[in-house]
Order: sequence, then structure tokens, then C-alpha cells
Amino acid sequence: MTAVRPSRVRHLLAAIVVAACAFAPAAHARAMPEDLPAVALSDLPKEVGAVDARIRSGGPFRFDRDGAVFGNREKVLPAKPRGYYHEYTVPTPGARDRGARRIVCGGPKRTPEACYYTDDHYRTFRRIRE
Repeated sequence: MTAVRPSRVRHLLAAIVVAACAFAPAAHARAMPEDLPAVALSDLPKEVGAVDARIRSGGPFRFDRDGAVFGNREKVLPAKPRGYYHEYTVPTPGARDRGARRIVCGGPKRTPEACYYTDDHYRTFRRIRE
């Protein structure tokens, strides 16, 4: 077995660090919460409007998890105290489970201050404009 010279190890480690730094911005390139795009409620699937109406009337909801606290662990939405956000399932026609579509609202349950729509299970959000 041949020994590896310390200088070669340092060069290799330096190359790895440089490569990691070069790709780090792309890996973390996600919109800041204040930069989330907005979308009109009327431009979203009709099921979103139906769930929005149920949120504002206090239900009834189709899924047990509807109204549960959304933790915002991904930090995609603006930072707020725990319990501020609640999630609601937007049914996907033909899906056998809850699917990936959700509305997440912040503030009082029947009169939310802001609602967001995701169709990819919390990876991206758009703020819903009324």
C-alpha cells in the first residue's frame, strides 16, 4: 500500500470545498417568504374555492387532519409563532388518498389573515388573493 502525501490530501480537500461552495447557492435557491408569488383564488382549481369557503364557514371538512396546526418546518412561509398556521386538504379528483394539494392559512381559523396554496405537498406555496 502506498502512502498518500499530506499535500495531495490538502489539495483534494480544497477542491471538494470549492466544488461544494460553487453548488451551494443553487441548492438553497428558494424564494424567501416575502417573495412568494400570489395567485387569484379564481385562477386555482375549483376545489380550492370550495375548501376556502368551508374554511371561512368553519366546516364541515372532509379529512381528519383539516384544521390541524401546520408547523412550517420547511420555513417556506413567513415565520410566525407555533399554532398560527392551519392546514386543509384540497381534494384531487381521482386520488385515492389526500393527495398533495393543501391550503395553509394563518391567523384566526374563520377569518384568516393570509392563505397559501401548495400543489406539491409543501415544497412551494403561492399566496391566495381573494
